[in-house]
Amino acid sequence: MAGKSSRTAQTVAVLMGGPSAEREVSLSSGRECAKALRSAGYDVVEIELGDQRGEDIVSRLRSVAPDVVFNALHGRWGEDGCVQGILEWMGLPYTHSGVLASAMAMDKTVAKQAFREAGLPVVESLIADADEVRRRHVMAAPYVVKPNDEGSSVGVYIVHDGANQPPQLSDAMPPRVMVETYAPGRELTTAVLGDRPLGVTEIIVDGWYDYDAKYKAGGSRHVIPAEVPQEITEACLAYAVRAHQALGCRGLSRTDFRWDETRGLDGLILLEVNTQPGMTPTSLAPEQAQHAGLDFPQLMRWMVEDALCRS
Repeated sequence: MAGKSSRTAQTVAVLMGGPSAEREVSLSSGRECAKALRSAGYDVVEIELGDQRGEDIVSRLRSVAPDVVFNALHGRWGEDGCVQGILEWMGLPYTHSGVLASAMAMDKTVAKQAFREAGLPVVESLIADADEVRRRHVMAAPYVVKPNDEGSSVGVYIVHDGANQPPQLSDAMPPRVMVETYAPGRELTTAVLGDRPLGVTEIIVDGWYDYDAKYKAGGSRHVIPAEVPQEITEACLAYAVRAHQALGCRGLSRTDFRWDETRGLDGLILLEVNTQPGMTPTSLAPEQAQHAGLDFPQLMRWMVEDALCRS
């Protein structure tokens, strides 16, 4: 958990919006965070970004001169190490993971390699040309096709066992995509705060846990603590901390799993780590923090003070 700092944050700049496919999620997260930070006693300046990058962001941050930046951006550029690099260059303390961990987590292939080296269970995957994926099955079904560097289930295709045709990917998909073996089972997730796993939640949906299920009210149901065997709970908690450490994450992260209960512990698969989990009213990490005894303003305060003491 966060250590002591001789400095005290007064002004917090909340970055939100941005140019990625997850802009609307970021705006919702940012507004919720700003509200909670004000409740926690901070002076808060909301900085809504569009396509602005580089010099414009530097200028806006310099005009605010915050003590800490709360990074509520999601997706490319805000979550992949780019904004983190700007904040490092400016010498501004900021929440969540640093440049390297952010870049590694956003690149699913690189992250999976780090997880394998840490002895964590992941499925087989490959990178393929999107046009080739449209023409033929590049992997035995069932499999999943997704961008290698997006989040929030943006652009995810599931090819079921026995499918006659390869997936007809939209033109919005990048030229090269990740194809991975489909992991069946129940959706589980564990947030890590500093070095502390907060709990295990089961996410129950009708169908795929897609963008709408994640962010629309009523899109999914969360069961916390997850009603799973103690062995699975303990494995999720341990794996999430190890994944957080394997990438070098800081502050708050969230690790997602699939669990095939017919296979016991062998059926638990690590899907990915989100270095900047959503902070919307339906988001999982704040819900786990609440369950662990930290209400939303307390969570915001922890994250700000953690960023400050690491600066």
